[in-house]
Parts: sequence; structure tokens; C-alpha cells
Amino acid sequence: MSRKVDSVKDINDSKETWRLAVRIMDVWSVVNNKGVEHLEMIVMDSLGDRIQVLIRHDHLLKWKEVIKENMTWIINNGSVYNNDFQWKVCDHSKKIVFLGGTTMKAIELQNIPPKGYFFKDFGEILQGKCKTDRLEDIIGAVSEINHIQSNTPGKKVVVSVVLKDLKLPTNEQKEKPTQSAKSLSNWSGGSQYSLVERFVHNAKCMSLSQFCKIKHETLCVTVATTLKFVVSKYGWFYYGCRRCSSNAPNPEKAYECSCGQKVEQLIPRYKIEIYVSNGESKYRFVLWDSECAAILGMTAEFMHNSMVENREDDPMVYPDELEMLLNKKMAFRVKVQPTFSQASVWKLCDDEAFVKEIENDYIVEDNQSKTEYAKLVPNKENLETSAGEEVDFEASGATQLSDTKPSKKLKIEPSS
Repeated sequence: MSRKVDSVKDINDSKETWRLAVRIMDVWSVVNNKGVEHLEMIVMDSLGDRIQVLIRHDHLLKWKEVIKENMTWIINNGSVYNNDFQWKVCDHSKKIVFLGGTTMKAIELQNIPPKGYFFKDFGEILQGKCKTDRLEDIIGAVSEINHIQSNTPGKKVVVSVVLKDLKLPTNEQKEKPTQSAKSLSNWSGGSQYSLVERFVHNAKCMSLSQFCKIKHETLCVTVATTLKFVVSKYGWFYYGCRRCSSNAPNPEKAYECSCGQKVEQLIPRYKIEIYVSNGESKYRFVLWDSECAAILGMTAEFMHNSMVENREDDPMVYPDELEMLLNKKMAFRVKVQPTFSQASVWKLCDDEAFVKEIENDYIVEDNQSKTEYAKLVPNKENLETSAGEEVDFEASGATQLSDTKPSKKLKIEPSS
């Protein structure tokens, strides 16, 4: 089980788990007017495609002495944003920003050309065939110096020169250098509740857009689509007890688990952070071992061992198989933890009919009027309607069978 390398030209903001095989073409330090330093660099893959990379100040010490021009690396993980640099050094519409979970591994890659230049013809510049916010490589001779601004305090030296195109014969003017398984957490049978009713039991059913309004830890049910991984500094798994799901205090040492087990051999367990979305709303969910294994059809231990067999032991490298968790519309039972701006997933289901029932019958969207929907609860007031309105009394009667049975959204047609 190995992780394939992505192409630079394919980079977009759909995920953070990019894996790139690149050469560092150029690297430089930038210090702003407050004295805060960061690094920028240009990397290129074997196809000759380039992208600009930003390493912020808080990650500077980790990488400044490691990154050298012309070295080749495998880079794992990074946030992707629009290329909004004031001065762009390549045509890629995106840029990469290093995360706490970004890793780099130096490796000899002969298929990536050494550092080259991308020369722009003078004729193209004079004809306006260039971008005013892009830095270009040019060949020319200084034929005249027009103006030099002295190095006065607080000002940079500015030199205005005239360049002459010598029409040097070169091949480097070219753009490229020539050198589910269905998953539902188990519920015991033998009760009056359906699977859906047990799923929503004692939870608040709400749309994802309402999560940001929650002030305290709350058990909720919602429907959302998994979007992309959130790369943390811990990777996609943790080491824990074989009997329970507790986290090991030290992966290198045996310990006495709270479940009473003497743990001498720890196993990897899934802990995956994912952005989920519904419409314009987005939130961070944490998926745990049993839920991930149910969808993926394999344990974290099996996946980790397969990667080690392929000589990949970096916990920050997300296996390709994990992408089966993405782009899935699911019903989630979660504990919303506003302090951490996340929700911990307790149960989930990706069965289409199950998800549709949750979405249609239980979740009220923000933009729906209270006059369009009513919630049936076991009291008389909520069963009273105005003339001409129809109520599903069979459903309402079923709700009254138990004071704790979950309430269900009921559509009421307005009277004509």
C-alpha cells in the first residue's frame, strides 16, 4: 500500500494531503516592515510545472537551515490558496503554504531537470505579451543608467537602467527548461425504535450552518458531505490499547490502560480530521477508529503495516485508500465541541435511504419558516392546527407512544 505522487499542475484547494516530488529551483527570505521573516521558494516537478511555496514565520526555524536550492524532495501535505503574491514567479494560479503537519524527505530524483531559467523575449515584453505582476527571466546588456536613488534611511536603493536585447542564441527561451461499504454503528434490537429513531435519540437535529451558534458541548445529528482532510501534526492515526480506544501516553513504552489491560504491544487506530460541508457551511469533524474501519473495510493496523512494507513509515503520509472517506454524503451523530471548533463523530451512516430520511424528516434548515414546518412532540398543543391543515395523525400517534421517542419534522401545507 503506497502513496502515489501528485503532479504540480493538478494542485487545487480540494485537499491538503498533496504528495509532490520536486526540485527547489529558488529559495529566498522575505522580511516585512515589522521585522518578521518568512521563506518563499519555487519548486518544479518532472513535467516542468512550477508552483510558489510559502513557509511562514512560525515554521521558519524548522526549515530554514534544511532547504537548499537545487535539492530534490518528497513534500507531503500543505494548505493550498490562490496565488495572491504581489510578485508572481510562475503561472500557477495556486500557492502552497506549509502546515505544522508538512513533512519533507530529501531524495535523489534524476528525472527532474536541474535549475534552469525561463527567458522572456524582449519582443513579447514590448508587445505586452506578459503579466505585469509576474517576475520574468531576461537576457540583456545594461546600455544606460538613468537614475540611482541614494540609500537614505527608510528607503531602498532604486536603480533605473536601460537594457539592450543582444539576441543571444539560446534554447532556454522555451517555457520548459531543456536540461463503502455501507456503515452504521450497531444498535441492539428488540425495541420500539427504528434505526433512524435510535440514531437521532436524545440529539438535536440541525443543519450544519447552525453549528457555529452552539456555545456549549451538544449532542447533534446532521447531514453533510465529507470534503477534505485536515492535516494535523499528528497524522492520520494514533497508537492505543488493543482492548479499548484509549490513547497511549507514550507509543514507545508499555503502560497500564484505564480499562485494566496491561498494554505491551500498541496498535495504530484511526483518528482523522475532515472538513465536511453542506451548502455554504463547513465544519471540522473528527472521525475515530471504528467508524473509519467500517467505511474503509480495513483496520488502521493493516493499513499502517502495508505502508511499512512499502518502505513508507512517515505518519504524515496519508494513504490513497483514505480518500474513500471523501466526497461522501452521510448522516452524522456528533458531539459539537465549540471550544475546539470541531465535532467528534460518535456514529455515522452513508446509506442513501437512511441519510435521506434523516435529512427530510428531522433536520430543519435555517431558511425554512416555522409556519412551514412543525415538530411533533408528545403534547397536545403541538397537535393543534388551523382549519384546512392536514396532520399525519398516524405519525403523531406513534410519537405519543413514548415520552422519550425522538421528535420528527412534519410538513404542514398552508391553508388556501
